[in-house]
Amino acid sequence: MSRNKSMLLRVQSSEGTRRIEIRSSATTCQLFEAVHDAFDLNSFAFALYKEKNRKNEISSSKSTSLLSVGLHHGDMIYLAPVNGAVLFSNISSGEPVDEAVASTSSPPSTSTATLSGARPKSGSNRPNLNIKEDDVDIQLMKTDGKIQRPRDDKLCRHNNNSRCVHCSSLEPFDESYLKEHNIKHLSFHSYLRKMMSGVDRGKFLALEDISCRIKEGCKDHPPWPKGICSKCQPNAITLNMQAYRHVDNVTFENTDLVERFLNYWRITGHQRIGFLYGYYEIHSDVPLGIKANVAAIYEPPQASSRDTINLLPDDREEIVEQTAASLGLRRVGWIFTDLLAEDVQKGTVKYVRNIDSHLLSSQECIMAGHFQNIYPNYSRYASKGIFGSKFVTVCVTGDKANQVHMEGYQVSNQCMALVRDNCLLPTKDCPELGYVRESSDKQYVPDVFYKEKDSYGNEVSRLARPLPVEYLLVDVPASTPVTPQRTFNTDPSKQPFPVENRLVDGHIQDFNALSTYLSQFAFDEFLIAINDFHLLLYISTMEMLPMREYIEPLLTALRNKDKEAAEEWSRSEHWATLEQLIAASSPPPSRPGSVASGVIPSSPGGSSGPKWTCPFCTFLNNSDVQNCEMCNLPRSSRPH
Repeated sequence: MSRNKSMLLRVQSSEGTRRIEIRSSATTCQLFEAVHDAFDLNSFAFALYKEKNRKNEISSSKSTSLLSVGLHHGDMIYLAPVNGAVLFSNISSGEPVDEAVASTSSPPSTSTATLSGARPKSGSNRPNLNIKEDDVDIQLMKTDGKIQRPRDDKLCRHNNNSRCVHCSSLEPFDESYLKEHNIKHLSFHSYLRKMMSGVDRGKFLALEDISCRIKEGCKDHPPWPKGICSKCQPNAITLNMQAYRHVDNVTFENTDLVERFLNYWRITGHQRIGFLYGYYEIHSDVPLGIKANVAAIYEPPQASSRDTINLLPDDREEIVEQTAASLGLRRVGWIFTDLLAEDVQKGTVKYVRNIDSHLLSSQECIMAGHFQNIYPNYSRYASKGIFGSKFVTVCVTGDKANQVHMEGYQVSNQCMALVRDNCLLPTKDCPELGYVRESSDKQYVPDVFYKEKDSYGNEVSRLARPLPVEYLLVDVPASTPVTPQRTFNTDPSKQPFPVENRLVDGHIQDFNALSTYLSQFAFDEFLIAINDFHLLLYISTMEMLPMREYIEPLLTALRNKDKEAAEEWSRSEHWATLEQLIAASSPPPSRPGSVASGVIPSSPGGSSGPKWTCPFCTFLNNSDVQNCEMCNLPRSSRPH
């Protein structure tokens, strides 16, 4: 029989039998596509078998032909869903085909689609539009992404309305453009455009996360460690440098953010960890790039020393997340210091992280992978709805000139999988090396390899025991803009409110610090005074008078920069009560008309002088009244 001759195959399923006409030289991958079209299935989550008892499975492959797996004209194959997947949206209205009758009155279904990088058995070929993607991803999906080039007066020989090879627009993944502009990695959306640039236009694009775990539910053998087979065993992993990154730049709104974070190390000499809160937006310097803008740094409870940092349980984490979300912010990354003073008089630090030592230690890579797994990136092209992460890692250390500088990183998706499945361990004495866990009775670990050149220049595979961590890293530039931005603390001339969880004299959050901070602002500057991220967290979590349940209107006003709404909230009884608590626990502020004084200037047309707040019932009285009009208690009294 000729290799190009068509063959007729019968496919039996729970909804009946269909006939498939396909070339004898076709691959098994094309067979899966033909079966999918013939039955109008919801997804490719099905398997094909040569026997009815689900034996002799036919694997999907782009290199294996139907003849090589033993399929011939007239054979029967059997279709079954994988892991209980629902393949049929409803029962077909057509009658099942009788296996004994070979009718030729209606043409059989054929497949003419060309597959490119598809995995028919593991995911759908259509993007999942129900995934709630980030706003920046939705914006980039709507943009063209082409790199526009101006007309070249030396090379172009056409008018301004035409285009030639010298001025036509480039694809966002153009290698020559990226090399010319020193862009080391593709942006994630440029990578997607590259994957969708083939003949199929991305119809079969399915982003798959690596799994290092044994597939559950295999009934052909006892569970691990008593048995394992090729169907449930995870594949071996070969590590490679990730060509794309999910975030292309980390920008701190102003230098004061980093300086306040570094003050703890300058005072104590101990290292520090903080979480970055901000938002994602389009990065114009990289084609289809994404930038993480950092507006605030939250410092969680921690115990640190000159060489170590231990994070402690944080009872307020949920409130911090809710407060940030109400302000339009989210946790976008984490930052930590690794600074050793070299010359205190000159302010120089040691250069300890370099190509000869390490950029990130294996323990830091594991922690970065842990955070990236907690904050995954949602993508419509991922079979499980998530792929990679936008969570960034920033290390503050010394550079070649012994000056303090920031280095940004992400770990690769392969590292995320190794960390998620508990396969990666740190080494004790070599921070630049990790170690892939060995299989045990409790856990099966697949083989992990990396490639390097030997002494003869040949590329050879090495088992990742140990593993150089540079195979797991992706560089992300970190910087501050030339023109500072300020979401919080919009008046840099005022002393900011102390940062949380700093048990250092002069940096402790209490009523005295609150009174001192608020006394810097005039009464009509309430919006500026209250617009401090650390202050908002403090008044939300105060032990004496927590205001989280009352503060939502204020957070909305700050998010919208609505001065009138903020001042309206300041006239509420909750804020008046807080003012009285401040007055009772600390000396009166040196500035009588300040926010902390509890004294509100009178409105035009009223009595002369500012109004005063009763320390007992918080009623606002005119300046010429000596006894409270509500409770009749004297103005000069103080509650006991």
